[in-house]
Amino acid sequence: MRIILLGPPGCGKGTQGQLLEKQYGLPKISTGDLLRKAVKEKSTLGKKAEAAMNRGELVSDEVVVEMVKERIYKEDCRLGYILDGFPRTIFQAGRLEETGPLCPQLVLDIEISEQTAVERLSARRICSKCGAIFNILAKMPEKEGVCDICEGKLIQRNDDAPDVIRKRLRVYFEYTKPLIEYYRKRKLYHSVNGEGKVKVVFAEVCSILDKEILGDEINKTV
Repeated sequence: MRIILLGPPGCGKGTQGQLLEKQYGLPKISTGDLLRKAVKEKSTLGKKAEAAMNRGELVSDEVVVEMVKERIYKEDCRLGYILDGFPRTIFQAGRLEETGPLCPQLVLDIEISEQTAVERLSARRICSKCGAIFNILAKMPEKEGVCDICEGKLIQRNDDAPDVIRKRLRVYFEYTKPLIEYYRKRKLYHSVNGEGKVKVVFAEVCSILDKEILGDEINKTV
């Protein structure tokens, strides 16, 4: 099964994706992680992506599609995978269906307000060494500015500054929102209220996913 997680920056796609990975045994593929890794390694694709990421803009479709295509053809994705941050445009959705056909598939749109997005992301801190995520409002480290796991320095990503967050949201609503209608017409779309606590949101996500999986199994036996 291919699970596609939609939603604006800060909605919790990454967190929900990690929980789904543990629950259903499907690898979570984050385009953000793929891009940041490429930037850190200074690969050709990484260099092309770095400037756009720092400005809070979308990285070109060609760069993102190539990275995702390479990842979903690996052996651990044979039975399915969870996509976090891809597709972001209708063009990318079309390329996904061309390069990675896999049925059934499910689209989960985690919805939050702009105010919630700005509050969550501006409070986020990332470990500069291991990449662990903390939040100065909801998940404080034991020692201020220091990672609980590896004692690395906690930093704020350039794209988590409030002004960049608002720009990211504008980009999201302009380019990604049309995907809702795209997937709704294909009867793959489900909306989820992302304003609640992580466990509450996850319970709703699993309820939708379990019904879809059960429904698919029933259809196969009919």
